[in-house]
Amino acid sequence: MIESLLVANRGEIARRIIRTARRLGVRAIAVYSEADADLPFVKEADEAVCIGPANPAQSYRNTEAILAAAKSTGAQAIHPGYGFLSENAEFARTVEASGLIWVGPGADAISAMGDKINARNLMAAAGVPVAPGTTDPAADVTAALAAAAEIGYPVMVKAAAGGGGMGMAVAADEDVLRTEYEKVRGFAERMFGDGAVLIERYFPRVRHVEVQILGLADGRVVALGERECSVQRRNQKLVEESPSPAVSPELRERFLAAAVRAGEAVGYRNAGTVECLLDPTTNEFFFLEMNTRLQVEHPVTELVYGLDLVEEQLRVASGLAPNFDPDALTPRGHAIELRVNAEDPKRFLPGPGAVKTWVEPQGEGVRVDSGYAAGTTVTPFYDSLMAKLVVYGADRAEAIARARAAVAGFEITGPKCNLPFFAELLENAEFVAGDYDTGIVSRMR
Repeated sequence: MIESLLVANRGEIARRIIRTARRLGVRAIAVYSEADADLPFVKEADEAVCIGPANPAQSYRNTEAILAAAKSTGAQAIHPGYGFLSENAEFARTVEASGLIWVGPGADAISAMGDKINARNLMAAAGVPVAPGTTDPAADVTAALAAAAEIGYPVMVKAAAGGGGMGMAVAADEDVLRTEYEKVRGFAERMFGDGAVLIERYFPRVRHVEVQILGLADGRVVALGERECSVQRRNQKLVEESPSPAVSPELRERFLAAAVRAGEAVGYRNAGTVECLLDPTTNEFFFLEMNTRLQVEHPVTELVYGLDLVEEQLRVASGLAPNFDPDALTPRGHAIELRVNAEDPKRFLPGPGAVKTWVEPQGEGVRVDSGYAAGTTVTPFYDSLMAKLVVYGADRAEAIARARAAVAGFEITGPKCNLPFFAELLENAEFVAGDYDTGIVSRMR
């Protein structure tokens, strides 16, 4: 097993990785920006190094500063968490070229899946269903219009290098497509340094279902069930649950088999997620993208399968066999995750601030992965995620009941908070019935 691990991230995910590392006897090293000096993950690490000011480009995205911290602390490996440099193939290569162990998939797999058009083409060749769309970037508006005419409106306009729900727009006709194409291309150039745009079929009513995969040290790829991620605002997830209430046993077999093929197509190692769109009227599903990292929502899979995905990541990176039997994976019960963000519960606009009160809910089946505590401050420099409230029950009804109680028992004052939204959602008839899609939040608002 790896003996010392530097966590190149912050907040709740850094704290969560540190927790597993220390349980395994692995020395945990944190890096932090000046703005995060008082956060719990810094205090809980065995060692912590300040790597720069609040600006992520000068700290959490600063390769030189992170590698210098690894060298000065004698770190053996680097875990990137999610976001920041986690899906940066060049960073992964640089880490390994420096003689360190990269706790994640290989740089080639990151590169292959990082471009949505290339990923679509690879998946199609591997027999994974993909939605009708362009196989090459739409070089200009004329090409985009021609592609849309062939696919049929409405279409989705997407940044080829995008991710996390960013760089996407829907076009219902030619006039809208002309406008949105230029907007998406400009956004992609600014955010990702790559203005390539793809056009694909848009599904007016769709569910977002993903499969957790794990590429083992022996070369096998296993699928650890699916997660439902359809509660979203601005194409970004707010709630995840496992198993999906929309997926039958037969459909689940098809989902998992396709996800394994996707991983095998790129020689995948370590944890990753194959994201798909599910048409609930036909039960057709289509590859959306592969996230080559640990997902924010990994706890629901951990609870349903009774394992620790961070431990499994470390075992793969160490060349060890998994701490479970890949041939006897049996999901049990139901888990739901609520992303507790520093944002108002109506318009979901960020609301950073000093945390005056922080009281986490207790009780059977309740887990809180938090990045903050009373006396700390949610700054405007980073993602608004403060904590992940995760509940587990013997079935979905029990999980929802526990989620209601946990939301009521979670007290946060200071920054704005979206807990009232979750209280509303957990009483929503569509959600309670499990018959919802990615439009549920807009219908509630």
